[in-house]
Amino acid sequence: MSEQSLSTEHTKNWYDKSYKLLLIIPVILMILSIIVISMTYRQTGDIIYKDVSITGGTTITVFGQYDTQKIESSLRSQFPDMILSTISDIRTGEQQGFFIETTASAPELKAAIEAELGQELTSENSSIEFSSSALSSSFYKQLRLAVIISFILMGIVVFLIFRTPVRSLSIIIAGLADIIMTIAVLDLLQIRLSNAGIVALLMLIGYSVDVDILLTTRVVRNKEGTLNQRIFGAFKTGITMTITAIIAVAVALIFTYSLSPVLSQMFTIILIGLGFDILNCWVTNASILKWYSQGGKI
Repeated sequence: MSEQSLSTEHTKNWYDKSYKLLLIIPVILMILSIIVISMTYRQTGDIIYKDVSITGGTTITVFGQYDTQKIESSLRSQFPDMILSTISDIRTGEQQGFFIETTASAPELKAAIEAELGQELTSENSSIEFSSSALSSSFYKQLRLAVIISFILMGIVVFLIFRTPVRSLSIIIAGLADIIMTIAVLDLLQIRLSNAGIVALLMLIGYSVDVDILLTTRVVRNKEGTLNQRIFGAFKTGITMTITAIIAVAVALIFTYSLSPVLSQMFTIILIGLGFDILNCWVTNASILKWYSQGGKI
């Protein structure tokens, strides 16, 4: 017997003995994630930290080159919830300006920035945007509802495709775990989500189920080879898809990190979610399917 065959046989034997124990890892992470989200909810009244696009507030953009670190340290005591981000040229990386977001009123923030810079803010060197808390809150509720509805519709489609509760629930559980674990990491990092961040979570629902559907389809509908061979075959295809997506998103994040806070937040969320998808697809979903097959259901 060749070394490759021995290695494959050893891997198969190890997987057969350990696949149930592997489920402990996502279960523990899920419990910890729920604890983190619960703590965030008690502190903020919501499961996420929200920026001014969701809570309502003022955004002032100032064009030019400034010492943003000095500006931030000077204004932090007056506006503790402020977020300052720089604007850079996408080709050269040269600073083009900065913008500040806070829940304070526009006149109050403008006066503070003018005092710090020692110059008047006009329509030529700055722009001011204000969103009311009622409008922002309404838009946030609509986005949150869209995420919930999209997840429900995804679950319905999965049930219609596989028509078996265990097969369908394994996909839904894996997808739900991706979302919950990603939100928990965002809460730990205290990343204030914008409307774009909620949209990224909405996109993640699609990312989180495509490989799970691939795995379940290969295991359930492909009659060639043993169960392990079908799982490992799906793994080769699925992990290639996921790693390719991770590399693409990581490169995009590197190039947009200092240039576009909106895009960098979206790419960060998707990157975190894709990382958890590897665990939840190939441990959670695959183990549930294999366990289910032991009763002769597959």
